[in-house]
Amino acid sequence: MNKNQNYNSETEFFKNYDPSKFDRPSTSVDTVIFTVFDLALQVLLVKRGEYPFKNQWTLVGGFIDLENDQTLEDTAKRKLEEKTGVKTPYLEQCFTIGNKIRDPRGWSVTTVYFALLPSENIQLKTNSDDITSSSVSAVKWSPIKNNKIKESLAFDHNYILEKAIERLRNKVLYTSLPAYLMPEKFTLRDLQTVYEIILDRTLESKSFRRRIERANILEPTGETRQDVKRPAQLYRLKGNIDTYFFLRNIEGAT
Repeated sequence: MNKNQNYNSETEFFKNYDPSKFDRPSTSVDTVIFTVFDLALQVLLVKRGEYPFKNQWTLVGGFIDLENDQTLEDTAKRKLEEKTGVKTPYLEQCFTIGNKIRDPRGWSVTTVYFALLPSENIQLKTNSDDITSSSVSAVKWSPIKNNKIKESLAFDHNYILEKAIERLRNKVLYTSLPAYLMPEKFTLRDLQTVYEIILDRTLESKSFRRRIERANILEPTGETRQDVKRPAQLYRLKGNIDTYFFLRNIEGAT
């Protein structure tokens, strides 16, 4: 049918529509998965088992499953669960990047998310029998120091990681995001430490505690833990609580 032909209805248009007449770049989702342990912000990496960039480290990602993924977020969640076996309490879309040179296989577009996971009870699928895709040969956490990791990542993933770290740190300045990285029970000092690890700077304790208490996102468990000087109250994140946005940046973090 001639492309300039007029159609009598939308039904007739779609009946004759040929999607292959437009170029389609490769479309994927990459997720920067953060956690905190060993007093460091950590990012999850996977080692590629196939070409291109075989045996090189990358961020967690993959192509969209056109049959089963209804949204980009579905793709991000699916890939995260494949690699960690857990669901994230927080997932945020960061940005989209696409060009002709980021993937040697040709024009490609990826949408980048970042996810936050508490390190408690994470069981990475590190054995070959557990890895769900032949394109992955290993999985590991890598500590972030001075906004970088020691590994040189494939594709443009070092750039993606840098931008995701910047996004995370900027949001931590005025939100309660680090609460999603905490174990089931924690002290206010524990939470402040996670803030300080992510921001890589010291916070003013009294001001920090006031901010968190006013946010009303935590509830006491009724339990305590012996701290350096005295017993410390244990808290947990309230159920069905969204991210809290402070009116001003946290003091001591400017």
